Amino acid sequence: MQLRLMTTKDIPDAMRLKDIAGWNQTAEDWKRFLSADSEGCFVAEYDGRVVGTSATIVYEDRFAWIGMLIVDPLHRGKGLGTALLERAIQYLDSRRIPCMKLDATPQGKPLYEKLGFQSEYTVERWMLKRHREKKTVRKAPVKILDILQLDREIFGADRSKLLLSLTEEAPHFTLADGKEVDVAGYAFGRQGSLADHLGPWIARNKDVAATLLDEFLRLSQRDLVFVDCMTRNPWAAPLVKAHGFEFRRPLTRMFRGTNEYAGRPDLVLAIMGPEFG
Repeated sequence: MQLRLMTTKDIPDAMRLKDIAGWNQTAEDWKRFLSADSEGCFVAEYDGRVVGTSATIVYEDRFAWIGMLIVDPLHRGKGLGTALLERAIQYLDSRRIPCMKLDATPQGKPLYEKLGFQSEYTVERWMLKRHREKKTVRKAPVKILDILQLDREIFGADRSKLLLSLTEEAPHFTLADGKEVDVAGYAFGRQGSLADHLGPWIARNKDVAATLLDEFLRLSQRDLVFVDCMTRNPWAAPLVKAHGFEFRRPLTRMFRGTNEYAGRPDLVLAIMGPEFG
């Protein structure tokens, strides 16, 4: 068994693991990690085959995210997941990143706690199944620079490169509500391998939150939609339930180190995703 840096040539093997796990990520999501920092993405290789992955992304040297921790079911129970996670932690420690974050499943949470991660709050995956008739939809363009400035305050660090990549891939999912100088809310989305994914979804009040959700669902052409809602936000779960979403699973937002840049989670209805924060 060998741990090594991931390259773009490993993406097909990583997608195989992702498909086995039933995750919604695409090859573009792997490329986002690699383009952000190719030194922070890792694979476990056995007999010339990739059997595990982990990836990191650093936000403005304020904190980092650990995601894409996957192990082939045939190789679980051998400590691979722990080794991949520890390799990611070692890398981030070598860069002196003061805080690391991740979203833990109930099964993974005990491992993260042993490695010094603390719970911050809960995130819930919700899913909408519907019959969506394909049709042409249009929307007005959004001046994204105003959104990016506000997002740095709310997220806790600059992630403009990541958000711009979402807009480039799915421009119709970049939404904003309010005046240019006083944005009341905004949202982004991705076209995943299984479903369209709403997030981040940010709003200063419930009416704006509802407007953004309605617009996203109007623009989405898929029968399946995912959203990862913050339980600390009072509007998120009631709004998605009213639109027919069903609860799927909980996640625990965890951090290791000094959580100095926590942002404004009270304004966040849904995160970008467990892999990116």
